[in-house]
Amino acid sequence: MRTWVPVSTSPKGRLAICALAEFGRRPYKEVTVGELAAGASVTTGALYHHFGSKLGLYTFVRSEAERRLLDRMEGAAAAGEVRSAAVALSSALLVGFDFAVDQGFLHLLGEDPQSAADDPVADVLAKLSHAGPTPLGRAFAAAWRATLMAVFDGESQQNARAALRLLTSSADLGPRVGQDEV
Repeated sequence: MRTWVPVSTSPKGRLAICALAEFGRRPYKEVTVGELAAGASVTTGALYHHFGSKLGLYTFVRSEAERRLLDRMEGAAAAGEVRSAAVALSSALLVGFDFAVDQGFLHLLGEDPQSAADDPVADVLAKLSHAGPTPLGRAFAAAWRATLMAVFDGESQQNARAALRLLTSSADLGPRVGQDEV
């Protein structure tokens, strides 16, 4: 698994670390450029210099958080003797959920992506579910994000994990026409 460790003493690294924490805790619209700069002990000019805008910083940290998440999800799906798409998918969803909760990325990864056409989480879940070009990957990603936001809103982690298990326990994820079995 890749680990991203920015140089925390650099202005760019401090901004990224601060943004991961702030966007993980609060919606994008509620986080201000001034708060991000102050939290990183830099000027707002440094934020604009390194990232172009608040959206540029958000896109950078969301992409990084998703990269970390996808490494773990794909690793969980590939680990051990996974013999069915449902088990692989369930493992990926649960490991991804635990990662997002443990890292404090509930809001950052629980928010819908800026573009529905570019959703790497949905792409990985579609691949794991053998969904091909169908919207099943997007449906699983939306349900996974909803569990993150439920925990953000006060639901217990235990109940949210149980919902994810239930989601995949009855799913018929056998091979699709033209696809080999797992």
